[in-house]
Amino acid sequence: MNDDPFDLAAAPPARQPAAAPYLAKLNEAQREAVEALDGPVLVLAGAGTGKTRVLTTRLAHLLATGRCQPWQVLAVTFTNKASREMQDRLAALVGPIAGDVRLGTFHAIGVWLLRRHAELVGLKSNFTILDTDDQLRLLKQVLEAHEVDVKRWPARALAAVIDRWKDKGLTPDKVGGGDGNGFADGKALELYRAYQARLLTLNACDFGDLLVHTLTLFSSNPDILARYQEQFRYILVDEYQDTNVAQYLWLRLLAQSHHNICCVGDDDQSIYGWRGAEVDNILRFESDFPGAKVVRLERNYRSTGHILATASALIAHNEARLGKTLWTDDDPGRMVGLRGVWDGIEEARIIGEDIEALQRDGARLDDIAILVRAGFQTRDFEERFLTLGLPYRVIGGPRFYERAEIRDAMAYLRMVAQPDDDLALERIINVPKRALGAATVKKLHETARAAGTTLLGAGTAIVETDELRPQARTALARLLDDFRRWRALIDVMPHHELAETVLDESGYTAMWQHDRSPDAPGRLENLKELIRAMEEFPTLAAFLEHVALVMENAEQRDEDMVSLMTLHSAKGLEFEHVFLPGWEEGLFPHQRALGESGQKGLEEERRLAYVGITRARRQCTISFAANRRVHGQWQSSIPSRFVEELPADHVEKLSDPGIYGSGGAGWGRVGGAGGAGGAYEAPWEKSDWRGRQKGYGARYERRGGLIEGEATVVETSGPEGGYALGQRIFHQKFGYGRIRAMDGNKLEIEFEKAGRKKVMDAFVDPA
Repeated sequence: MNDDPFDLAAAPPARQPAAAPYLAKLNEAQREAVEALDGPVLVLAGAGTGKTRVLTTRLAHLLATGRCQPWQVLAVTFTNKASREMQDRLAALVGPIAGDVRLGTFHAIGVWLLRRHAELVGLKSNFTILDTDDQLRLLKQVLEAHEVDVKRWPARALAAVIDRWKDKGLTPDKVGGGDGNGFADGKALELYRAYQARLLTLNACDFGDLLVHTLTLFSSNPDILARYQEQFRYILVDEYQDTNVAQYLWLRLLAQSHHNICCVGDDDQSIYGWRGAEVDNILRFESDFPGAKVVRLERNYRSTGHILATASALIAHNEARLGKTLWTDDDPGRMVGLRGVWDGIEEARIIGEDIEALQRDGARLDDIAILVRAGFQTRDFEERFLTLGLPYRVIGGPRFYERAEIRDAMAYLRMVAQPDDDLALERIINVPKRALGAATVKKLHETARAAGTTLLGAGTAIVETDELRPQARTALARLLDDFRRWRALIDVMPHHELAETVLDESGYTAMWQHDRSPDAPGRLENLKELIRAMEEFPTLAAFLEHVALVMENAEQRDEDMVSLMTLHSAKGLEFEHVFLPGWEEGLFPHQRALGESGQKGLEEERRLAYVGITRARRQCTISFAANRRVHGQWQSSIPSRFVEELPADHVEKLSDPGIYGSGGAGWGRVGGAGGAGGAYEAPWEKSDWRGRQKGYGARYERRGGLIEGEATVVETSGPEGGYALGQRIFHQKFGYGRIRAMDGNKLEIEFEKAGRKKVMDAFVDPA
């Protein structure tokens, strides 16, 4: 008799392996999730509760009990990394048969299905999958063919519109009449149809099609759907809270006959709504699958008790959640630190000192992370760490001065300061587009080599000839005039103002203002941060020299380093020590999330805060600043409403006397900037975020080395009697504008520089 629990040939149907060693390693809730094999199951797996172990052990248990053969299981993940990890763990449990399980990402499984049935959706089996660059090139061709101004309506913006439709599983024939009307004067749907037709002609699809075409395949061919419903008797899904509508519909179709679907996820970690994820998918699981079993994994194996209690108390303020509370048997550890500072520069200085102290106590830099809400926040830390000689890495994105928009801006400034910089000119000669393409650059290089001069010298000569097309010659002459004019301003204009002038007059700022892509606002924020950084240096030359030294500090991947990243990039990671800076209203929760999505956006921001806290194993420190410098001017900030929601029993106040304190705790006083002297002193008034927002604001004036001013209580709920259509208002971030539409406390405003935006009335003032 063969007693091997993984010998499927010898295993009778639905047998229970005796004393299976893999079950003995599970806690009670984990084992309940593993052994609930039949029917719909939702595993609410909190941060650090062992969800991957549950998924892989459940897969092994399905095979060991003889419920199915390996090829009758479908396991879906979101990343290739997660797929590889699950495959390796499964192989360690069941051996080579793990390779027969259909395990992969949504897109990988979509490719597998489409290769087998491509002709049923108008493709051939050898279809091409376009990457982002190819997709944008094709969309640009479609825009030009329909005579759409690609400068005003860029291909990247159209890609964002189409991706949103595909995330919802909408083919062109299913898009509603009102959707996408804001793009290209209502031509978005027409462009979508043309794009899809062009893809079929090219025998190609983009990543969104890998799911949309599969939905079409299943819904239009019941026999095909029935075939895969019969084959995949058991379905397992990882990170279910991150599914979009198309993925949700795809899974429901496959599971609707047998309902043997197990979804593992955490509604409290759903933080990707901006890219199509629908937290409602996990919230309505029990109504989608009546009789579903819900198992909560709440025992945490990562963090200390104080960290878990803080995270649980914060997330409990969300209404759209299924509910669970993380706990641990381990020592409660250190309380979560909460620190108020004067400004972002001081915040970076103190965190740098904290990290040095941890180093002296034996901590590795690899075990330390700083998690920010917005990418531009990393610059103050990068500058400070370079000063201290602390090695660091930026995860999930380039370092500040390595970002494309910063490199472009620096190239303009290098050309102003040093006209012989051929590399700088070549980078921005046609950015933004000005009819100076590859042919012009080639001619400039030929002329420069022949004359033994620079590209700028060659350009000065060539604009006097007929060697270039008239349009290119005119554009080049205009650019050369611009550089001469800007160069003449070096000695008569503050260098940071000159930089702003260069970026505005070159059209570079406008290029990003008109870009409708999701990352455009972040790029504009980075450009503003660049201007702010320049103010700290006496001259343009000094600033450029500083940046050159920063860029020379090449990163060594194998070196012990502090990790700098956004909160979104941190999901799935963990560190011994975590710093969470910038917990200020408008930054976190982010003003854009509040303005565009209201309560739904606020709850996703709170989930992001929860994710940040639960990345910490031993120590978590939260900080907020009384002031941030924006557009060269000091602006007062009030602590994030999330600070007020932190539980006092698990949080330790770290602010020194004279430092701005916590609103919720009603403590602290305002001190001077970097020891420069006190500006004002006042108690904090708690905020009523459901109605009027109250707090201390301030107007500042720099006098010598001091920032002086007086505090005033500000009411930000709008004027008496509310606002009116056409009324002129002012917004701290977007500037002046007029109200064009109103929906309760949401205003749609046409801003003079930022374009049309939706914001909450609490964030604007009458102009």
